[in-house]
Amino acid sequence: MSAGLLGLLDDVAAIAKLAAASLDDVGAAAGRATAKAAGVVVDDTAVTPQYVHGVAADRELPIVKKIAWGSIRNKVLIILPIALVLSEWLPWLLTPILMVGGTYLAFEGAEKIWGRLRGHTAHAEPAAASGPDAEKKLVAGAVRTDLILSAEIMVIALDEVADEGFWARLAILLVVALVITVLVYGVVALIVKMDDVGLALAQRSSAAAQRVGRSLVTGMPKVLGVISVVGTVAMLWVGGHILLVGVDELGWHGLYDLVHHGEEAIAAAVPGIGGFLAWCFNTLCSALVGLVVGAVVVAVVHVLPFGEDHDTNAAHDRSESGAGDDAGSVPPGVPSS
Repeated sequence: MSAGLLGLLDDVAAIAKLAAASLDDVGAAAGRATAKAAGVVVDDTAVTPQYVHGVAADRELPIVKKIAWGSIRNKVLIILPIALVLSEWLPWLLTPILMVGGTYLAFEGAEKIWGRLRGHTAHAEPAAASGPDAEKKLVAGAVRTDLILSAEIMVIALDEVADEGFWARLAILLVVALVITVLVYGVVALIVKMDDVGLALAQRSSAAAQRVGRSLVTGMPKVLGVISVVGTVAMLWVGGHILLVGVDELGWHGLYDLVHHGEEAIAAAVPGIGGFLAWCFNTLCSALVGLVVGAVVVAVVHVLPFGEDHDTNAAHDRSESGAGDDAGSVPPGVPSS
């Protein structure tokens, strides 16, 4: 009996060691996958703060929290199951789906530029002051954009662990999803509340703390403005990069090869900082691709006769014309309704 018990304990110990080793493997693979996706994580962190730029101070953290929960749902309930299923049975579909997302991201960035050129600044009035519907719309827009960025993050991470088994991939990608979401939205929350930290420091008795606090209070609106611009550009370069890599994977190599050869030439020509300059060149080319594709979609949606703006203007013209006709048709002496 005691020998059987000892044997059982040995088996349990062996299983525990195997589980610990498996957890170590999952942690190491998750770390590699997260590092591989670091570039898009930076882009995600740059894009998100623009959605709370101009929002009432007491609604900043609640909105960031709502976007973060939306990001978790995107990764765990939408992207992860689809990515695992496609990678298992239809891996060739991943690239076209990503390219559709990249096109949408490019459209978002180009549309923001189009709005600025037309003098339509986003969030001129705090969303909280406009009512809960405006806040819901803002959060929904941020979560849609996060869906594309999160999809690229998860696909990059999936590619890094493609040789693992199905359940190992599931565990690794769950870890990546949680770690990246906490990292991104933790940094975003810190950025958007930095002015409050400055205000608290400005009220301290220390002169040095007061100087730092006043600098944060006066500087953070400018920083958020810069981040908003960087976020718009990031939409273009991430969307453009997805499209650039996607067309190469689909067999149209010319554009990607041109950019890649340019990168190699720059890296070889400039010792020391050549790698950084090559990355800048790739980013610029990706942003230009995103801008061109995004501008085409914006033209289709807003400018061409069947676009959204044209329909809105036509409806407005019809309503004004109808109002005029109705006013003219009211008989004298009868009050208009």
